[in-house]
Amino acid sequence: MTKKPDLLSNETFAFLDIETTGGNPQRDRITEIGIRFWRAGDVVGEWQTLLNPETRISVFIERLTGISNELVKDAPLFSDIADELESQLAGVIFVAHNARFDYGFIKSEFRKLGRAFSARVLCTVRLSRALYPEHSRHNMDALINRHNLPQVERHRAMGDVSAMLAFFEHALVEHDTDTVNQAIQRLLQRQSTPSNVPPEILAELPQGPGVYRFYGDNDALLYVGKSTNIAQRVASHFAGDHQSPRGLRMSESLRRVEFTETAGELGALLLELKQIKSLNPLYNRRSRAAKNLVSIALTTNKEGYLQAELARKVVPDQLGDYFGLFRSKRDALGAIRGIAGKNDLCGKLLGLEPAGAGPCFQRSLGRCKGACEGAEDNTRYNLRMQIAFHSLRLKTWPWPGPVALVEENRDTDRTDILVVYNWVHIATLHSEEELNDFEPGSDPVTFDLDSYKLLVKALLGRDKKPYRIIELPPLTQPAVLMP
Repeated sequence: MTKKPDLLSNETFAFLDIETTGGNPQRDRITEIGIRFWRAGDVVGEWQTLLNPETRISVFIERLTGISNELVKDAPLFSDIADELESQLAGVIFVAHNARFDYGFIKSEFRKLGRAFSARVLCTVRLSRALYPEHSRHNMDALINRHNLPQVERHRAMGDVSAMLAFFEHALVEHDTDTVNQAIQRLLQRQSTPSNVPPEILAELPQGPGVYRFYGDNDALLYVGKSTNIAQRVASHFAGDHQSPRGLRMSESLRRVEFTETAGELGALLLELKQIKSLNPLYNRRSRAAKNLVSIALTTNKEGYLQAELARKVVPDQLGDYFGLFRSKRDALGAIRGIAGKNDLCGKLLGLEPAGAGPCFQRSLGRCKGACEGAEDNTRYNLRMQIAFHSLRLKTWPWPGPVALVEENRDTDRTDILVVYNWVHIATLHSEEELNDFEPGSDPVTFDLDSYKLLVKALLGRDKKPYRIIELPPLTQPAVLMP
């Protein structure tokens, strides 16, 4: 049996941390890089620099990191240090906490210069999960507190590098060398990908919640999906592509993968729905936008009987007056027929037969109790109608104004604040400062059936809610378009 190489003795590990102007590597830039090199139990060097990001640093980021516009105005650009950084990282194992973030930014900066960068990547979040599976939290603050590591200057590059290296060396004390070496070996192994996709693509994917997008030739969007673990879910597409012709075709067409991280599952679900409906991916069959939503309204005729009418315009703040949301007139009429058959209701009053004198066809079959010819009084009939349609009644928004659903991910230190009003997802914010300054835009938003169902379950369901709900002051809701 071939003995696996001893990485801890023979490889150089570059513990790296960056600070940035934000969380999007396509839009934001690096402001600081810190690296400490470790080999065979010893620190063998370090390298660090501030960087001029060529863009403004927000007040929020300045407060978080202590890095100001003034501090970096005379710092080098990334292009100035690119050659030296590439030389420093040549041949080493690139180690970072939530490594996808740091590695993604470094790759993006090189890409902006028209250069490719790749490395073997080890994530200490994943290493902590592998070595300490009994714990649920593996963000840096959790590791510092749990393992009693030295306190460092958090959110500065070399401070976070010191904490990361302290955890690594602590793990080597608590576990034998073979255990740590094998864990690293497993984490460095790359899962198989389609031959037309760069093999490092999975190494860049996060093991947290969010939305992923598959693109084909000419940047055609093939598929949008969500998961609580993006890396595992994407890998499962490739592992199972032989099981269905559709999956195989999509796999063969795939050229690149993009993703958007979220703090939790609810944010991922809402973002997935929004992107499927707005971007129309080729392979997404479900959750396409409904073109014409139809509901049912109960009105009273001149004889005092409740009758069912199809409603094509539903006002979100009056949803409690309507019953059911359907993707077509056919679906709505099908629901009414089902209710009529189960409850012996009048076909004429339900709009299933033309109005006019005489009993309905249901009456001739013994399936109507005679409301259409006055044989059943309106009080009794109306009560039966209300009971029959009760389960379809839409949910009235239970708060006087909007609410903010706060999802927090302690592994990634990410916070998403989902602003929702009248079952419409208005915005996603990322800090309480943004929430305090939030004003809805003037552009109209679209009422969405799937989002309505999702939010009703999330807000009114009995399951324990993994987010905080903050009631917000009343505000002017953007105009709502009904599809």
